[in-house]
Amino acid sequence: MMNSVKATTAQQPASPWRGTVAGFSASLVGIGLARFAYTPLLPAIVGAHWFDASRAAYLGAANLAGYLAGALFGRSLAAKTSTRFTLRAMMLLASIAFFACAYPVSFAWFFAWRLLSGVAGGALMVLAAPTVLAHVPASRRGLAGGVIFMGVGVGIAASGTLVPLLLQQGLAQTWLGLGLIALLLTAIAWHGWPSENTSAANTVHHRRAPSSGTLKALYVEYALNAAGWVPHMIFLVDFVARGLGQGLQTGAQYWVLFGLGATVGPLLAGALADRIGFGRALRAAFIIEAISVAAPALGLGTVWLMASSVIVGAFVTGTVPLVLGRLQEVLARHPAQQAAAWQTATVGFALFQAVAAYGLSFLFSYSGGHYRLLFGIGTVAMLIAFVIDVLAAIRSAESTEHTPT
Repeated sequence: MMNSVKATTAQQPASPWRGTVAGFSASLVGIGLARFAYTPLLPAIVGAHWFDASRAAYLGAANLAGYLAGALFGRSLAAKTSTRFTLRAMMLLASIAFFACAYPVSFAWFFAWRLLSGVAGGALMVLAAPTVLAHVPASRRGLAGGVIFMGVGVGIAASGTLVPLLLQQGLAQTWLGLGLIALLLTAIAWHGWPSENTSAANTVHHRRAPSSGTLKALYVEYALNAAGWVPHMIFLVDFVARGLGQGLQTGAQYWVLFGLGATVGPLLAGALADRIGFGRALRAAFIIEAISVAAPALGLGTVWLMASSVIVGAFVTGTVPLVLGRLQEVLARHPAQQAAAWQTATVGFALFQAVAAYGLSFLFSYSGGHYRLLFGIGTVAMLIAFVIDVLAAIRSAESTEHTPT
């Protein structure tokens, strides 16, 4: 009898709260630290003569390439084993990669581990949040999603605070310290992952297929957001330091504001979505983002530029739970399709962000350093995303009116 009770208890899924903490830990390790902590480490790696500047830059690109691979194949790996096993394995892989990078054995060694850390991050992005949110009541998914993706913002903030402190102990010690932090977060998340991929209580079956037009529109909107953020993510500090002539120290202060926004953004966006719905929250986000991205291009002054840094930083992380929540709304009656749809959105986002980064960098060079042109393009991308979303909502409403239930 006791054995039966124990077996039943072991099969129960983890609580939504523990799952949310596990998701937060995964986004912090796989993306917040594995990707963004490398930015302040880059000059230290070059300064310590581990690798020259060009090779060090390639190592940064290795993580992005791995992220795309992880996003593409994460679900396939989970299908061959289990989602819980894959989530645990990817967090362990990201942790081990930090320890491995403390020893610059060779360029190939370092490149391989940076690539693998990217694979872990991509897989965690595709799998963690949908797995956890399937067990969260619909009325609390905005807040739970915000907490999960807040891990990315915490990683951005840590890249400007924790890493410089660790570097005082040495470069190798910094990698080891990050590895210990990642390992601790992996342990915290270990028993928090749900044992099932979907929640039967939240599953509703319906005959009518979801609107493919609405889904495709959401994919395009998310990709356009990726392009719209690039001017701030890549050029904000340089714009302040050189474009406005205020120096690197002042530019770094604006990046701290960006990181603070990225930390609280998902939480605020998720709470808003719980109140007014993900669709309305997403449309409001597009308009606010467009105004904020336009501020540097319009030269509105210091206060506006500070607000722009915080707000865009907030939506860089805050839009993620909004898009995921909106996707789940669209596919509420087809939960089995949600994971694949989120993978498609994530892959499209990664591709478009990479293309936009290279494209805008080329345009910046070709235009002779025209910063405001870049922010103007980012603004247009946000406005187009808003228009597409409104048109898709109108078309979906008209389709619903003419479709028998």
